[in-house]
Amino acid sequence: MTHLPRRSLLAAPFLALPAATRAQAQGADWPNQSTRFIGIFPPGGGTDILSRIWCMKMAEITGQQFVVENRAGAGGNVGTEAIARARPDGTTIGLASVASLAISPTLYSRLPFDPERDFTHVAGLWQLPNLLIINNDVPARTVPELIALIKANPGKFSFASSGSGTTVHLSGEMFKVLAGLDMVHVPYRGGAPAHIDLLAGRVQMIFDNIPQGLQSAREGKVRALAVTSARRSPLAPEFPAMAEFLPGFEIDSWGGVLAPAGLPAPMVARMAALTRQALESEDVKRKYAENGATTWPLGPEELAAFRRRNEAAFAPLIRASGARVD
Repeated sequence: MTHLPRRSLLAAPFLALPAATRAQAQGADWPNQSTRFIGIFPPGGGTDILSRIWCMKMAEITGQQFVVENRAGAGGNVGTEAIARARPDGTTIGLASVASLAISPTLYSRLPFDPERDFTHVAGLWQLPNLLIINNDVPARTVPELIALIKANPGKFSFASSGSGTTVHLSGEMFKVLAGLDMVHVPYRGGAPAHIDLLAGRVQMIFDNIPQGLQSAREGKVRALAVTSARRSPLAPEFPAMAEFLPGFEIDSWGGVLAPAGLPAPMVARMAALTRQALESEDVKRKYAENGATTWPLGPEELAAFRRRNEAAFAPLIRASGARVD
């Protein structure tokens, strides 16, 4: 009698299944239980709101729960590490962010994850610009007036960010480099606490995600000066683009769906297809637009390739700015 290894005996029943059933066993029926979505920034900020809009739509489409768990810290790196360390079974996914996946690899001397090796890039979700807002006590009404004011007071102005390595931080660094300014960077654990200190006057400015910044500006709590996208935002066309004053200034935030490395291909395909379905719905498009974002339906390979290009584009700017986190 031929004796088969134990591993072969265990695999035999699975291999004997019809192809469609094997695919289902590998995750083509995802989600078949509650899914944990790791938000890498604190609750209440722009990216958190956009993530929850997607999660609510996915729950509606699939009939399963999508539970958001916020794991903030280190510019999104704490939550991103948690995604990398999760089991690749589809029960834990999270936010793919420009901060941790395209900026942090150059900004940080050491990372607890490898953006290329440790993840499955699933799908794009949104893109949105940042908005330069200043405290109402700052005597500047335009970007050129603000530049002149800071140059006349080197080292006396500070800009907040939602954490080192975020586009909010890097927008401030680009402003410093392109305008030749001496400013102090003050990082916070998320956009909400940074916004609170801006309103209180503890910092003078922030390149905030457009949803929160625009609302505060229209309520008269702060003064908005410009957006960071290459062109004016259709959500707020009254504000100029930074590039109108500083040619070459362009930074957009983006978010997507990220999972641990090793996710079965049928599961990845299923996640991507459901995400595209969610993004094509009119209510998600409307809610994203209300929050300053546009839907960004990239597939797995497209998202992974975009991340690599984005990292390469940001690297020279980060090095030129001197920004570095050890």
